[in-house]
Parts: sequence; structure tokens; C-alpha cells
Amino acid sequence: MSAILPMDEALSERQKAVLDAALSLLVEDGDKLTMTAVARRASCSKETLYKWFGGRDGLLTATVQWQAAKVRALPARRETLCPESLVQGLEQFASDWLRVIASRTSIALNRVAVGQAGTDKHDLGLIVLENGPVALRARLRPFLELASEAGLLQFETADEAFGTFFGLVVRDLQIRLLLGDRTPITDAEIDRDARRATQQFLSLHGAHSTAPATAPAASNNERGNVHARVL
Repeated sequence: MSAILPMDEALSERQKAVLDAALSLLVEDGDKLTMTAVARRASCSKETLYKWFGGRDGLLTATVQWQAAKVRALPARRETLCPESLVQGLEQFASDWLRVIASRTSIALNRVAVGQAGTDKHDLGLIVLENGPVALRARLRPFLELASEAGLLQFETADEAFGTFFGLVVRDLQIRLLLGDRTPITDAEIDRDARRATQQFLSLHGAHSTAPATAPAASNNERGNVHARVL
């Protein structure tokens, strides 16, 4: 059952606390998450959880949406879009995205989703897919399309451009984290990677006036990371 709470509307502080409790339990217990455990952790009744979320799948959907909402949407307004705001917007989206991916909660959530793939358990994988990457694509698409209409970006379809941006931002980071890489990732490194991904994206899809003149070339290792996949 889908979550009752609309994630595009403001959540109450109480609802946010419940979703944070659910995320913390996913980190600790993974697939063992229950409505009873969330109610206990959040100090609320199971009846309230069912009223808000409609059941365990609805609660899981809401937690994924709540986590994905940390990637801020970009304003799609023609009057404020220029080369500088395009770069700033893409860098913000990329850095938010990387911070979410690198968080303990997202790693735990994705590990549970992967573990359930192809089983008869709750389809958390589909929930994560629809409310994670698919939702982020829908969130970024209007910004990309507006930049294309303004002559700042060049691509055949916004979905194609998003796929390119996804590869440049995420690279092999998510795979490494899911497989247990514990190398610390600092905020400075995330901001640097977001700038690099934006510069590389504009080199591929940006009009000449939007591509940074001083964009650093990717090293051989970085080029390889863009195409890394689980075999």
C-alpha cells in the first residue's frame, strides 16, 4: 500500500521524527523493520502509523521519499536561468545527491532493497527505484528542459541528459559503498566531485558559453569509474 503522506507537502515535526526513527531502525536491523519497532522507537502508537502510512510498505515508501527529498529541487524559472545559475543548480543537485548516497541510512536502505530483489518479500527494491532514481529524474528534468530551451544545454532528450549526469555524479561510488568500502568521504570531496561532474556534463551537453573554460580533465582512473558496474 502506498504512503498516505504526500512528500511534496510540509511534514510535521512529529512525522519527520517517525520517518527518522524508521530510517535509524533500517540502519540497525535492515529487513527486520516492523511497525511495532518503529512505534516503540518513535514513542507513538501503531494506530497513528497505520493512519499516516497505511502499513509497512507505505511506511517504507515514505522513508525513501523522505530520504530522497534531501536532494533539493531546482527552480525552473526562465527569468532567473543563466549560465551561472545553471552551473550553480547542477552543482547543488549533484552535491545533495552525493551526500544522500554516502549517508549510512541510504547505504542500509539500498542493501535491504538489493537483498530483497527477486524474492517474495516486500518489494522494497521497486519502492527505492520509483522514489529514488526515477523521482530524481522527474525532479531534474524540468530544469534540464528549460536550460535546453534557453540554448544553454544541447541534447536529444532530457532523459538521455539525465542518464549522462547520473553516471558522472554517481560514478562507482554507490557500488563501492554497498560492497563495504569504508573510506571516509568529506564534505570538501563531495563538493569537489559535484563541481567536476558538472564541468564534465557541460563539456558534453553545454553550449559553448556555459562550459567552464578551466574545467579539469578527468584522470584515467576517474574515466574508468564513470563506467564501473557490478558484474
